[in-house]
Amino acid sequence: MSKHKIKGNVVTPMRVIRDGEVCYQTDGSFSRITYVGTQKMDDGDYIVYDCSGSFVAPGFIDIHVHGGGGHDFMDGTVDAFLGAARLHAMHGTATLLPTTLSCPDEELFEVFAVFDKAKNAENDGAYLAGLHLEGPYFSAEQKGAQDESYLKLATTEHYNRIIQSGGDRILRWTAAPELEGGMELGSELKKRGILASIGHSDALYEQAIEAYENGYTLLTHFYSGMSGLVRRDGLRYPGLIESGYMLEDFDVEIIADGCHLPASLLKHVYRMKGAGRVALVTDAMRGAGQTEGETILGSLRNGVTVYIEDGVAKLSDRKAFGGSIATADRLVRNMINLASVDICDAVRMITMTPARMVGLKTKGVLAAGFDADFTVFGDNVEIDMTVSNGRIIYKRK
Repeated sequence: MSKHKIKGNVVTPMRVIRDGEVCYQTDGSFSRITYVGTQKMDDGDYIVYDCSGSFVAPGFIDIHVHGGGGHDFMDGTVDAFLGAARLHAMHGTATLLPTTLSCPDEELFEVFAVFDKAKNAENDGAYLAGLHLEGPYFSAEQKGAQDESYLKLATTEHYNRIIQSGGDRILRWTAAPELEGGMELGSELKKRGILASIGHSDALYEQAIEAYENGYTLLTHFYSGMSGLVRRDGLRYPGLIESGYMLEDFDVEIIADGCHLPASLLKHVYRMKGAGRVALVTDAMRGAGQTEGETILGSLRNGVTVYIEDGVAKLSDRKAFGGSIATADRLVRNMINLASVDICDAVRMITMTPARMVGLKTKGVLAAGFDADFTVFGDNVEIDMTVSNGRIIYKRK
């Protein structure tokens, strides 16, 4: 057993404790917080990390990420999982949910097997908490960069086969509930404790209500891949974007890279939904960490070429985005600098709020009994250190 403490400006959901400290204890494979508050005079037998002048926050949690550092989780290799986890650890992410794309069933089942190997391997990157399945039950009209040839309707036989194969690895699933079988899928996911999320969907307001009643509680990459206000025979019908505001109990996630949503919308989403209903996600693909040039969206086998420029990945015709290259530090920085959000709420949106959404009950808050996950950063969210379950997985030299 060993005792540790980190000194710095401690960020809680309610306040910043200036010149505070967080103590934690490691015993075998478990590491738990034992104290959060003002600094004690005697360091005693603690191993001390003096981060005075920096902010000590809960470890950042990314619940929607496809890859990074030249790797995509759909590559189906342990190296890809661990390589992406390392890249995001460098940018403050302590925990992440590897996210899939619509693909052949065999490729998805391969990801399940590789996830187990990666989770049991020696990992010096972000903790792999569980999987987020994005697809294949999507509206073709809202497919975005998803490959239409792999889209399907949600039949009981098909999604039960995936659930049986994926088991408790699956923490979250994004689907279009308005399609045949979509409502039944939501009910099944809710029964199994899997977060049901709406994405790549053309649902209208009434269908959004029905989806909520059938277990869907989150809107995936809010504003992207979803219906807005539509006009039919002169009449206007609210879509998912409007539903996200009108149905107050819906959570939303946003890609706060300043590209997918401009500053004005970042401010609006925060003002209307609040930090307790908004999760920051990178939705990053393998190009995260790359500043420009070509890369591949999706797996090396079945992916498509996209081009990184202006802080985002674009399709070849430059008429649409082909993926995000955001990292967690960039999201928090943008919410503070572009959307004028205070540091406690900006951090909450990438810690406490996503932890609640996917059921990570011991993560996301600096409090006694919670996991020893920390992200330490400077005034402009430059990452100094990332700690996952008591292990330092990144430290700036």
